[in-house]
Amino acid sequence: MADDRRVGVAVDFSACSREALRWAVDNVVRDGDHLILVNVQKEGHYEEGEMQLWEATGSPFIPLSDLCDPGIAKKYGVKPDAETLDILTCLAEQKKVVVVLKVYWGDAREKICEAIDDIPLSCLIIGNRGLGKIKRVILGSVSNYVVNHGSCPVTVVKHAEQEG
Repeated sequence: MADDRRVGVAVDFSACSREALRWAVDNVVRDGDHLILVNVQKEGHYEEGEMQLWEATGSPFIPLSDLCDPGIAKKYGVKPDAETLDILTCLAEQKKVVVVLKVYWGDAREKICEAIDDIPLSCLIIGNRGLGKIKRVILGSVSNYVVNHGSCPVTVVKHAEQEG
């Protein structure tokens, strides 16, 4: 199917990832698309939940209905906020979009690029916290890395509070 678009949005359930999600919903996502949320958890707490099973390959796709269930979300170590869930629920109903989440564990820069190829994504939207040049050099910018190394078109949405 030629129109089977898989639009990816990198989410960590922060204000800047919500802004990227809103931008994707308003500007990119069309009726019938698949919206795939990519979430990367830091390595570490593998003793609990589903993380042990999916550490190397990422979780299976988690449907929106399961993401809304706190028990299932906890199994994967994600903490979706109510505002993000509201945006996704409205989108799924209004535009008939299939919404799923895929969780990876490890370095966000590498895992997001890996997700682009593994899923595969038609495009990716990612938020940017607007770190200054020094912090970007010290901490490394996930969005800059993904723009430079991702194998699909990547759009970076700057968080509104950082504009000026």
